[in-house]
Amino acid sequence: MNEKIGLALIVIGVLFDVSGCIGLVRLPDVYNRIQASTKCVVLGTTLILVGSLVMLGTLSATIKGVICILFILITSSVAAHALSRAAHRSGVPLWEQSVVDRYAEDGDDLIDTDLESVADKEAS
Repeated sequence: MNEKIGLALIVIGVLFDVSGCIGLVRLPDVYNRIQASTKCVVLGTTLILVGSLVMLGTLSATIKGVICILFILITSSVAAHALSRAAHRSGVPLWEQSVVDRYAEDGDDLIDTDLESVADKEAS
């Protein structure tokens, strides 16, 4: 019974990963593509790991799997935020039908990151 449940979870996880790959190809801009890839990694890979844990059923596999799942949950969201912020700050345009630009609303594009100008301001 555990093998059937585990296999079902793995298949669902693979379907999420495939849908993320389709999203990378079909979505219009980098921000939507980042969102699609992040969702598929978190859902798909987590379901694949959970399916593997259900199939194996050992304590050591469970501990390793939970650590991997936590690592994926933390790093995926941080990486997606860093990539989208870097894209926005470097001037990558949003899709023309985008409704909201939270980075522009927060004034993130106005932050001065030029180290020389920061050093000049501190010197004066």
